[in-house]
Amino acid sequence: MTATVLVFGRGGQLARELARIGAPTGLELAFAGREDFDLSTHDPASLIAARAPDAVINASAYTAVDKAETEPAAAFRLNRDAPAALARACAARDIPFVHVSTDYVFDGTKAEPYVEEDPVNPMGVYGRSKAEGEAGVLAAGGRAAILRTSWVFGAFGSNFVKTMLGLAATRDELAVVADQIGRPTWAKDLADGALRATTALLDRDAGAEGLFHLTGSGEAVSWADFAEAIFEESARRGGPSAAVRRITTAQFAADRPGMAPRPANSRLDCSKLVGALNWATPDWRESLAACCSELETNPT
Repeated sequence: MTATVLVFGRGGQLARELARIGAPTGLELAFAGREDFDLSTHDPASLIAARAPDAVINASAYTAVDKAETEPAAAFRLNRDAPAALARACAARDIPFVHVSTDYVFDGTKAEPYVEEDPVNPMGVYGRSKAEGEAGVLAAGGRAAILRTSWVFGAFGSNFVKTMLGLAATRDELAVVADQIGRPTWAKDLADGALRATTALLDRDAGAEGLFHLTGSGEAVSWADFAEAIFEESARRGGPSAAVRRITTAQFAADRPGMAPRPANSRLDCSKLVGALNWATPDWRESLAACCSELETNPT
């Protein structure tokens, strides 16, 4: 029997990847975008009751990190209130719920990769709104999985890969931050993980419930390292590339008043997810190459 998964969100990176890769055997995806249902102003319980899905994925979020500093109410509505309401509605109907969170719930001061049990300590509005959203989902008490991720890139929407390639088309050198480290995550890999978590929850696998970290695997890098890898892949295909000038976060922020603080260490330990789902994401460099191939043949 096919299970229906209701995805909240339609235009973001995750939602568009979910729509593109489709559902594995046994799942059917249905999408509710902002034009269908605005999570910032409506209680999702009514739509969940009307659609009666077998599972729910929340691919909707307020992601404008800097803008959140001046629009805290909007950020908290989408990142705290909406996922908590979704989780409560799902718990009331015993429906599995998958929610996506962020490395920004941490302050980045830990010397080692973060594990799920580490205490959160967000530095900005965006991080606080996501941390409180996590707490709301867990408090609902249903069959839920929260997937924390970082440095998401892909063929759709706005992201670091597309920004770097766009800037390299008109500039010979780009200044890129070199004192923040993390692991890039292809949105397609994140979508794959979200579907795997959904399937596990539908199978009532208790090991798939709770907090998990999901990022690209492989070595951790700085934004400057990531930019250099992007340009290497682009140049290999005859695309734009630029020299990278390494700068500090303080230098980058000097002419950007109001910029939200970023964690210096965004490394997330994903071993718990690997154990729970018996699956790991590909090395982020492999995923970057695949993404660049997609952009080369079908730029969006």
